[in-house]
Amino acid sequence: MKIYTKTGDKGTTSLVGGTRVSKADLRIDTYGTVDELNSYIGLVRDQPVNEGRREFLKYIQDRLFTIGSILASEPDNKKHFIPDLHEEDITALELAMDDMNTSLEPMRSFILPGGHVSVSFGHVARTVCRRAERLVIALNESEPVESEVIRYLNRLSDYLFVLSRKMAQELGVEEIKWAGRKSS
Repeated sequence: MKIYTKTGDKGTTSLVGGTRVSKADLRIDTYGTVDELNSYIGLVRDQPVNEGRREFLKYIQDRLFTIGSILASEPDNKKHFIPDLHEEDITALELAMDDMNTSLEPMRSFILPGGHVSVSFGHVARTVCRRAERLVIALNESEPVESEVIRYLNRLSDYLFVLSRKMAQELGVEEIKWAGRKSS
């Protein structure tokens, strides 16, 4: 099977179900951003500090493929099997955050991303997740998107923030607190 089909050479692509749409369509931008997020999660997963979290991060990547499949499908398309999200997927993120938070210092200020490459990758993934969430919400304003997709991305960005803090702690990196500039 060849990877190139030439069917997109004129700037269109197919949704699951066969409808052709512009590659600039909001739906395409949305699931493309979820794909970008999935790549960043892979980068976070590959960091040595996440050795013990690799399976959970792979589980997240699988959920993101599910979300991509949902978003790549024609609305109300029941002809094709599309995996779905479950409440347990959201709960899994919450439980992982609760577990990491037990050993983290309470936040007393905003934190600037950085301090270590692994931590920075985590924050990049978090911000891409927030962008994906915003795009899904915009798409939902014009055509319905499963509420679990929005909830999952919202919780995932929270998870990535807590994970970034946890990585900083495990790497012995001081969190960079935002102080802001004092008015003169």
